[in-house]
Amino acid sequence: MRMNMWNVSCFSGNKIKGLLCVVLVGSGLYANAQDGSAGIEEANSLVRQYFDVGINLMYAVGAVLGLIGAVRVYQRWSAGDPQTGQVAASWFGSCIFLVIVATVLRSFFGL
Repeated sequence: MRMNMWNVSCFSGNKIKGLLCVVLVGSGLYANAQDGSAGIEEANSLVRQYFDVGINLMYAVGAVLGLIGAVRVYQRWSAGDPQTGQVAASWFGSCIFLVIVATVLRSFFGL
């Protein structure tokens, strides 16, 4: 036997309508309680607060990639691989890219 949840006797139509009305009125009051520009300014200040941490994280990732790349290039150079220069250029380029992106983001956002 399949039971429809709207036919259960403990949920009468008036109780559901009353509860729905209270929820809608309460959510409407909550939505009007916050100014839109204040929320945008708060988000702006939070992003600016964590921006320096993100830039430092990008520098740290670049440093770790540089160390890993140096080890890999040395291993290829020691093994006599003829494409060592291309591998070195790709690792070096990725580290430079991270540093440039961090600098451009900092100047783009005016920080």
